[in-house]
Amino acid sequence: MTKLTRLSRLAFLGLLAGAGLLLSSGYAQQDSKEPPKRGASSYLPVVSTEPFSTVKERMEKAKPEIMKRQRSLLEERYDLSDRPAKDVMMSDRPKPIQEGVRAKLPKGVNSWEQLAAMSPNDIREKDLFPIGYLPLPHPNHAEGGMVFPKFHIDLVKKQDGRDLRRFDIDFDFDTHEQFLPAFPPPIYLTTRPDLGDVSQGKLVTLENFQELFAGILNAKQLEGLRLLVTPFPQQQFNATSDRRSERPSQGVVCFDCHANGHTNGATHLVGDIRPQEYRRRIDTPSLRGVNIQRLFGSQRAMRSVEDFTEFEQRAAYFDGDPVIATKKGVNILDRGSQIHFMAEFQDLLNFPPAPKLDVFGKLDPRKATEAELRGQEVFFGKGKCAECHPAPYYTDNTMHDLQVARFYKPRMVNGRFTEREGPIKTFPLRGIKDSPPYLHDGRLLTLDDTVEFFNLILELKLSESEKKDLVAFLRVL
Repeated sequence: MTKLTRLSRLAFLGLLAGAGLLLSSGYAQQDSKEPPKRGASSYLPVVSTEPFSTVKERMEKAKPEIMKRQRSLLEERYDLSDRPAKDVMMSDRPKPIQEGVRAKLPKGVNSWEQLAAMSPNDIREKDLFPIGYLPLPHPNHAEGGMVFPKFHIDLVKKQDGRDLRRFDIDFDFDTHEQFLPAFPPPIYLTTRPDLGDVSQGKLVTLENFQELFAGILNAKQLEGLRLLVTPFPQQQFNATSDRRSERPSQGVVCFDCHANGHTNGATHLVGDIRPQEYRRRIDTPSLRGVNIQRLFGSQRAMRSVEDFTEFEQRAAYFDGDPVIATKKGVNILDRGSQIHFMAEFQDLLNFPPAPKLDVFGKLDPRKATEAELRGQEVFFGKGKCAECHPAPYYTDNTMHDLQVARFYKPRMVNGRFTEREGPIKTFPLRGIKDSPPYLHDGRLLTLDDTVEFFNLILELKLSESEKKDLVAFLRVL
């Protein structure tokens, strides 16, 4: 169900269909009007008053303009060309990573060095903060919900027969898969590093998990994996008429977003913020290395992977509404067995090999290039990266408020109100090249963008060569 009241959702979709200015490219997609600080309710509508066939017909009709609007925003923000980095592949897959800063400079600014020389207040007052570095809205922020890349939808339907296609929206980066992780991603286990990638190049599903993992995992871990690839009802994918799949759905599995315990770039909205306009897009984080992490959720700061696993099933799947969860068939997992088994498997997911790092997580000078060694020096020195991302796993297991809003004035962008974001979890940087796009909402398309973004907001004044060296170092973590 929608995250607004039914009347406000209908009004919003009607506005999209009728207001040509909102559907054009450029700054028409941004509005300085501030939404209400509080919504009409914290609860979702329980009773569906509109027939499913009518909802489906209306949303299918609105879909082309909604997707045109979102893709126009991406083109306005980014250079979306396919420019792979030379000889830099994702781990165990022949997919190159993309290179170069892809966020577009604001009009009137000739270089990133010119922009970085300005104060945050000047950038804010002159409205010069790159729009590609503003928070990224959901493909349809008013509706929200889980949205999966087409390549994942197609393979799941082929293997399991489940259809994860939504009739109301598509994934906004479907036409730019070069900015997404390799698929299916490899799987590395802490308990069997000798095996390397244990996925055998396959997407792990209910159809093949026994074939791939029997004799590698113990019985508890195998049962935990079974639960991670078992479909359970979710907000948009369920058996009620209040769904966004054409046919009644068995639901989604944990690995529909965290493909092979990693990520496929699927997106969603956080469930713990109201009203709708303030909710934040989530870029699915990798589950690799959860055994060394102590915080879970980009802002919720849950203290264990068990807490997070239970939270996902009870709350995140249903936008934080236990009433609607009951209606749609929430799956209540048993904490003492099922959640424990699921967490035990997740704790086995390892980072990819990093052959240039020593036992302390630093570069072995006998293996690293000069550029990588210089980048490491910047990382632990002038770049201040290690303040939040210390070796060996490159996370401090806490949260930080980057205060990005000091660079821009609040505005509405495609239904998402951009303002102060608050503290964000420090994600590990080990294996970072395998999980584009970056930041918690996926607004940074490349590692070059990530370096440029932090150079700007931390006011580091890095030189062009220092930024290139830093990117070289991040690629080998």
